[in-house]
Amino acid sequence: MEAPVTAAAERTETTAENDLLAAAREQVLERGVGLNEEQLLEILRLDDDRIPELLALAHDVRMRWCGPEVEVEGIVSLKTGGCPEDCHFCSQSGQFPSPVRSAWLDIPGLVRAARETAATGASEFCIVAAVRGPDKRLLSQVRDGIRAIREDGNDIQIACSLGMLTQAQVDELVEMGVHRYNHNLETARSHFPNVVTTHSWEERWETLTMVKAAGMEVCCGGIIGMGETVEQRAEFAAQLGELDPHEVPMNFLIPQPGTPYENYEIVEGKDALRTIAAFRLALPRTILRFAGGRELTLGDLGARQGLLGGVNAVIVGNYLTNLGRPAQQDLDMLADLKMPVKALSEHL
Repeated sequence: MEAPVTAAAERTETTAENDLLAAAREQVLERGVGLNEEQLLEILRLDDDRIPELLALAHDVRMRWCGPEVEVEGIVSLKTGGCPEDCHFCSQSGQFPSPVRSAWLDIPGLVRAARETAATGASEFCIVAAVRGPDKRLLSQVRDGIRAIREDGNDIQIACSLGMLTQAQVDELVEMGVHRYNHNLETARSHFPNVVTTHSWEERWETLTMVKAAGMEVCCGGIIGMGETVEQRAEFAAQLGELDPHEVPMNFLIPQPGTPYENYEIVEGKDALRTIAAFRLALPRTILRFAGGRELTLGDLGARQGLLGGVNAVIVGNYLTNLGRPAQQDLDMLADLKMPVKALSEHL
């Protein structure tokens, strides 16, 4: 007697999943309205055999609301290591016995990195510093670096990621010509105290609102795989939807030696793909960028699936303290997928 009941239950579940994806198609694809937290949780709980259909929907949403082009970006660390904050995932924290030590990149090195990034066809170059927030020395270095990059004849768009800001610092970056600011919320508000204790989620949110009000583009994402629940992944995606950033970098945890998360397991590829698609359905018009950990979590095949499942931007080359793939490999993959790289001239 149990078999018919089980079969009926399975049919009911499949029908519910079909209805869920059909509703998401109407809401997000047709109307451009992102899913809410409750809907996103349902998406994140879809069975594995529904992932291809979910990715196809996310790709359709990306094509409808963002277009076919892919934005390519390079990043460089101006100030590495020695950060006073205790972000548990980060090897640059001075509070953990990680192998990363404090170092500064000189201006010629910054110019060279910008030149190499532009040579890949990238339209974006992000200057990053491992700090709680910038002091006068760091802001002076950034100003001198931007000036030197321009004097080198490089017109690549310049973004910065320098931690939490005051209003005066926001205004100074605008005056320098920084067009986009990265400051990740990292995870859901409810999970943040488990990840960072030296500052709050609310402090990060305050910086982001100041940046947005000043007219800079907001880049804000986080890291998947830091012990959050599936409910908290849905919460995080919905909170990003509320912020409505121009760009969301999606990182997957790379367990770093010496950090509290050094023994955490790598996110499974199927969960990573399901999460990518969910974030696209939460943020139909946002640049969704592959960032750190995609090579470890997804490999080449999974990265291709992600690019066909909602992602429309890629960081090429190395990350801050981790090696990435050679930039040409990513460019070749984009060419194989017939995904045009967004031209710099279209940003200016």
